[in-house]
Amino acid sequence: MRKMLIAGCLLFLSFHLSAQEIGIRFGDMYGNNIALDATLPIKNNRIHATVSFGSNVGVDAIYDFAVESIFRSPDLRYYAGVGLTTLFASEFKLGVMGELGIEYSFPSTPVSVSLDYRPAIMVIEKMDFIYGNFGLNVRYRFK
Repeated sequence: MRKMLIAGCLLFLSFHLSAQEIGIRFGDMYGNNIALDATLPIKNNRIHATVSFGSNVGVDAIYDFAVESIFRSPDLRYYAGVGLTTLFASEFKLGVMGELGIEYSFPSTPVSVSLDYRPAIMVIEKMDFIYGNFGLNVRYRFK
């Protein structure tokens, strides 16, 4: 029930904050394997937020400072950023996360697909390096 409440709050906030895209992320996130994923535009950059579920709850907020076209195509872009990551489990964990990804926006539909890599260094509760954090994002674009 608590997970559904968090998911509902995230969806409500993303619509309320005029989210540019909202969708689902599949991949390994601290033992979780599915997440709600949203991007919020800030001029030429964006905030990439994720709430993951599974055996625990994780929240990532990444500032993508580079969102650029590849091969002069407005539909194919790469993105890179840094941000904070938290994990709410038996132990609370907090860390710094990087992000590097590639994204394709289908021109005839409001859907985008992206692959990203998010290594993280956990600094609170126990020092740890998380290196296998690959994900596939499928998002709906709002105009």
